[in-house]
Order: sequence, then C-alpha cells, then structure tokens
Amino acid sequence: MSSVADNAPNPPAAKAAVSDIMTALMPLLFQLRKLAWLLFTVTTLLFFLMRQAGDPALVLAGNDATPEQLAAIRAQYGLDQPLLVQYFRYMLNVLQLNFGKSLASAEPAMLKVLDMLPRTLHLAGMAILLTASIAIPLGSWLGFKPENPERRAISGLLFVMQGVPGFVTALILIQIFAVNLRLLPSLGYEPLDARTWVLPVCSLASFLVPSLTRVVAANVAEAMREDYIRTARANGASQTTLLWSHAVPNALLGAAALIGTQFAFLLGGSAIIETIFSWPGMGWLLLESVQTLDFPVVQALAFMIAIMVFTVNACTDLVFRYLDPRLRTKGS
Repeated sequence: MSSVADNAPNPPAAKAAVSDIMTALMPLLFQLRKLAWLLFTVTTLLFFLMRQAGDPALVLAGNDATPEQLAAIRAQYGLDQPLLVQYFRYMLNVLQLNFGKSLASAEPAMLKVLDMLPRTLHLAGMAILLTASIAIPLGSWLGFKPENPERRAISGLLFVMQGVPGFVTALILIQIFAVNLRLLPSLGYEPLDARTWVLPVCSLASFLVPSLTRVVAANVAEAMREDYIRTARANGASQTTLLWSHAVPNALLGAAALIGTQFAFLLGGSAIIETIFSWPGMGWLLLESVQTLDFPVVQALAFMIAIMVFTVNACTDLVFRYLDPRLRTKGS
C-alpha cells in the first residue's frame, strides 16, 4: 500500500509544474498576440487603402477596354462583389496564407514575394554588416577623445553625410565606378558575382553609417566619464583596455537598438536603391506592384514585411538580454 501511495501523483507538485510552464510561456504568448494584432491591423488597413487607389481592371485591360471587358475582368477576380464581401473573403484566405494570384502575372502572390525575400535579406544583411564594421570602430575612436579637433571635424562631416539620401550616393557611385572607370556593373544581381553587390551595398551603408557612428561615439564618450572607467584607469589599465574592454561593450547597448531598427527599415525601405540597381528584391517588387495596382502582391508583401520587422525587433530584444545582464535577472 505504501508503494502505491508513493507512486501516486502529487497534486500540489503537478499544479506547480503547470504554473511554471505557463509562466515560461507567457512571454511567447504575449509576443504572438502582438504579432496577431499587427498582422490584422496591417492587412485590414492595406485592403481598404488599396481599394481607394484605383480600379485594377483598368490597369489590366488598358484604357481602350470596353465595358464588357472590364466587367469580365472584375468578375474573374471577384472585384464585382461588395467591398465587405471582398474583405471577409480576403481575411479568410489570409488565415490560410493565400493571397490569391498576381493580377499582372497570374502567379501566386506569396510565391512571388518568397522568391524575392532571399535577395532582399542578402542586400540588407550585407549593408548592415558593412555599416557595423565601419561605424563601431569609427564611433569608438571618435568617442574616446571627443574634444580632439580632428575628431570634431570628422563628426561634422558625418553630420553632413547623414542628410544625404542613399539614392544620391547611388547615382554618384554609378557615375564614378560604372560609367567613368568601368570597374563595377550598375545593373542586375548575380548571387555568385560579388561585383554586383558592391554599389547597392555601399549606397545603403553610406546612409546608415553616419547615424550609427554618432550613436556609438556618444555612448563611448558617456561611458568614458563613468566611475568604473576611472577605477580601471587608477588600477593601471591601458588605453586600449579601457576602450575595448570597458567602454565599447557598454556602448553597444544603444548601438544594438539602432542596428535592429536599421535592419528592419532595409527590409521594406530599400525600394529606391533596388530600383536604381535593378536588384530584384521585395522593395523593387513593391514599387512595381503599386504602380500596376497589383493588390494581391502588395498585400502579400505587406504581410511578409510586417512579420520580418516583428522578428527583427524580437531578436533585438534577445540581443539586449544577452548584452545587459540586468535584463537576465529573475523577475526583471
């Protein structure tokens, strides 16, 4: 009898285990709820805004189309239904990740987006990598002794560069390296040819480097005034140790937030650069689809961009927890 009683489940222990599991799952459930509301808001707003932009049947049929041809196209794509009927049908399809077929090419809209996604991730990742590799060392050097006249001159130059749009830099780079010197191609994308990456990546990085450099410089300058730096200096730490072992790791907290924001921006904000260089990414597809009123593709793009931006923000939070031990303490 005692062995049976020993093997019987302990209700308080089982309740405690369930409580621990629910506590561990609460952050995930909270993030999933935020993602669901974000996707619902984006898809709903975009659906009604796109319907105010114009009649896609006119784009598909042309200006010389007869009323019968327009009516046939509207019936084919369900555009002749009441707006609310179109909306509820659309939301039911979204729950199945079905955004319909492209009005321009008759391909599944989400497949077109997924085909462009790796190229946009490639461009954004290379641009962020180049930006961080330049901005973090340069910002650390500028913030180490900000009162130096040489450093102040470079800070002023970065301030001016921050106001120059990326597409202006792109046109200058094309003129110099593609037209005059004929060293690099100005159009197209080849996954295995790094020469086609250089100008688009540098154009994006030229716009991102100044802001990240200034943030890193300000954070390093602030860290150099902290008590722990004075303590390390009093204990005989070298200048290199003070900078790279003490000041820079703390300065990277603010830089990590900006890097995450910049990467999220590139996922949907590099449309002009992709168009200039004929880079077949999501930004290029977005501009093309908006011009042709290709509703399914635009809606699929917005859905995917929202997911990617949310994912980047969630990953940035994880990086924050890794860099800042205070966020890893129990109950914080």
